Amino acid sequence: MAKRQKMPTAGLISLGCAKNTVDSERMLAELAQAGFAIGADPAEADVVIVNTCGFIEPARQEAIETIREVVGYKRTGPVQRIIVAGCLAQRLGERFFEQVEGIDAVVGLAHRDRIGRIALDVLNGCCKRTYLGSCPEDCADDTGRVLTTSGHWTYLRISEGCSHKCSYCTIPFIRGPFRSKRPEQVLREARELAGSGIVEVNLIAQDTTQYGSDIGLKDGLASIVRGFEQVEGLAWVRLMYLWPVGISSALVDAIGGSAKCVHYLDIPIQHADDTILKAMRRPDNASRLRALIGRLRTAMPDIILRTTVIVGFPGETDAQFERLLGFVRWARFDALGCFAYCREQGTAAAALPGQIPEHVKAERVERLMLAQQEIAFGRNAARMGQRLMCLVDQVQQDGTRIGRHYGQAPEIDSICIIEGCLARPGEFAAVEVTGSRGYDLLARAT
Repeated sequence: MAKRQKMPTAGLISLGCAKNTVDSERMLAELAQAGFAIGADPAEADVVIVNTCGFIEPARQEAIETIREVVGYKRTGPVQRIIVAGCLAQRLGERFFEQVEGIDAVVGLAHRDRIGRIALDVLNGCCKRTYLGSCPEDCADDTGRVLTTSGHWTYLRISEGCSHKCSYCTIPFIRGPFRSKRPEQVLREARELAGSGIVEVNLIAQDTTQYGSDIGLKDGLASIVRGFEQVEGLAWVRLMYLWPVGISSALVDAIGGSAKCVHYLDIPIQHADDTILKAMRRPDNASRLRALIGRLRTAMPDIILRTTVIVGFPGETDAQFERLLGFVRWARFDALGCFAYCREQGTAAAALPGQIPEHVKAERVERLMLAQQEIAFGRNAARMGQRLMCLVDQVQQDGTRIGRHYGQAPEIDSICIIEGCLARPGEFAAVEVTGSRGYDLLARAT
């Protein structure tokens, strides 16, 4: 009797943003279809795929360090082949072999859905080292993913790439121009996810407000929000990465009239000084941003607003930073991420005069985040005694539940720590806020 051949194993390490998470989940599906046992510990797998981020220098450094760690597994353990994929692979191409010794193949974004076949070829000693090419003309179909987030929430990508010209950003070079999925494709994926037990989807894109503009749709995002009303099983739909200038009255009306779309918007403003915004090539100004925030809070008094800002952009003076700081204190965002500007080769901002020293950037990040901390802690204190509906994410060993109310996005925002709750992950629980611990809320089931 012939000896049964061992199924090859694949380990995948996913770095970077939610868009990369979706790509990683599709790659896992392709690897499984190619005959790999997936989910192996990267230190023990036959083939390891590192899906990289290449947006800014810290992400590149994280990718390089991770790959070097995997190379160590290859030298000392059972790992036979290492494949580097994703954004940094797309950006560096052949140059990746100069960055790290021990890589066997570099796979660009256009070959995501061929990763299973490529992994087999590489494992069997195929001499081809690079699988590169231009990004696809259409946004890839993301059905059939192997979900890695949880059994009840996930991301749903509605478009790919970006056609904006922000002076600091590398995304258009890496992921290509903006291209939307067809509405029927988005809703088909949503139904598939809901059918697998997902109750919360977080819509992602480089700019979700631009959705449909390239395929002739007017108010495309508003239309999709209304379409989700017909998807059985979905309870929460969350909108991420909205450009301020793209938030139309039609979109606000669609959110306000939806039973599923939560009153939470992630709106990266990047700055609030008009001169800096112009240098960033952003179409906003402080006056319009103030008007937008006022309009949203009037239309939906319970709206939760999250934003991101960049400090230390070339030429940013103390006075311009103070304007940003003052704007943040005025706006009182519920959540905020602050990033120090990174000088990225090939971007227009990299050539600008007035590059800011790193220690000044760090000081400005600290000052802004301390101001935001004061705002966040104050908002938590104001929630004392408030009743909320939470989606339970985890059960701790002591029975405590970890959950989120509608104003807390998964992975990036704070959480609710719930006592006296019997709900299981994926179920909703009514709670009363009893206190806070740092950014997190303490609550008890009612």
